[in-house]
Amino acid sequence: MRRLLMTVSLFFLTFCFMIPIALVQSLANIEAIEKVLPFLKPIIEKSSIKSVIQGFLPGLALKIFLIMLPKILMTMSKMEGFTSLSGLDRRSASKYYLFVLVNVFLGSVITGTAFQQLQQFISQPSTEFTKTVGSTIPMKATFFITYIMIDGWAGIAAEILRLSPLITFHMKNTFLVKTEQDRQNAMDPGSLEFATSEPRIQLYFMLGHVYAPVTPFLLPFIVVFFAFAYMIFRHQIINVYAQQYESGGAFWPDVHGRVVMGLIISQILLMGLLTTRGTDKSTLVLIAQPILTFWFHRYCKGRFESAFVKFPLEEAMVKDTLERAVEPNLNLRIYLQDAYVHPVFKGDDFEKPAIIDDEEGNPLIQTTRASRQDSRPESDSETGSC
Repeated sequence: MRRLLMTVSLFFLTFCFMIPIALVQSLANIEAIEKVLPFLKPIIEKSSIKSVIQGFLPGLALKIFLIMLPKILMTMSKMEGFTSLSGLDRRSASKYYLFVLVNVFLGSVITGTAFQQLQQFISQPSTEFTKTVGSTIPMKATFFITYIMIDGWAGIAAEILRLSPLITFHMKNTFLVKTEQDRQNAMDPGSLEFATSEPRIQLYFMLGHVYAPVTPFLLPFIVVFFAFAYMIFRHQIINVYAQQYESGGAFWPDVHGRVVMGLIISQILLMGLLTTRGTDKSTLVLIAQPILTFWFHRYCKGRFESAFVKFPLEEAMVKDTLERAVEPNLNLRIYLQDAYVHPVFKGDDFEKPAIIDDEEGNPLIQTTRASRQDSRPESDSETGSC
């Protein structure tokens, strides 16, 4: 019942959020601003002000609207019943990708052009939706270029600068730090925000697929973003962030599904664009593309998904054999007797075997930072993974 309520809430949140975006996108041009605020006309007509309004105002306004969204989606995931960190990240990432797909991509395409020609859009039958969206996509290439520069390039620069954590640390160090433990807590770098970073990257990946055959001029901006994102996120994961958990590849099925979804959307929109150019015969040939892509997704899901969400018995047997060879006298029953007991209630006379200490302190991804002292292996009982 809770998941059903959160699904309904997500639906209304996603589509009601298009109202302010539609308002901003419709007002973010010279003619609309002069019509609503005529007293600003002398200022707006200046060439420098006009270029800022037409180039950066729509993308900046959209970025501001999305600031509070991750916290809202994370709260909704917690209300659904997910408790593990990996489960919350995966669920929030799915919500966030759906949100940016509808509001940032489809919302910007439809409300940015068709909203200005609302009467014509409403009068068309439902079968013309693909043609309408396909014809408006080339007109929004400039907006997505500025959005990639503001959200993508500037976001990568902010990631390497980390001004917000720096300011937060100095504020805590000045007013809250009293002991060495407080200082260590204030210096906590946090972890990678997978719930927002991964959907954003996949949005840019989908934009590359959509605009590659339509407006290839947008592709260099996406290539530059991915090049810098690879270098900076690699540095941050290895040298800055503290790893909170290791999911063992449980995220990949969701990532693969969203990549395939982006491919299918780009193929459908390409068919709509070609239909407006009078190439109906080629459109009929392209119908096979989304069908084959969906079949490929189903094949990969059935063939490989179990390897990411279940621990193979063969690997478990190898792990047990290695443990018996390295530590033949290891008795896990002694360790498991109070493994789930709070440390306060544990006796001081118990000493953990050396092999268990090595196993818990050996992350799969080697980093130059030590893991959090308060991090513990988590369970993912509600999803059966991690």
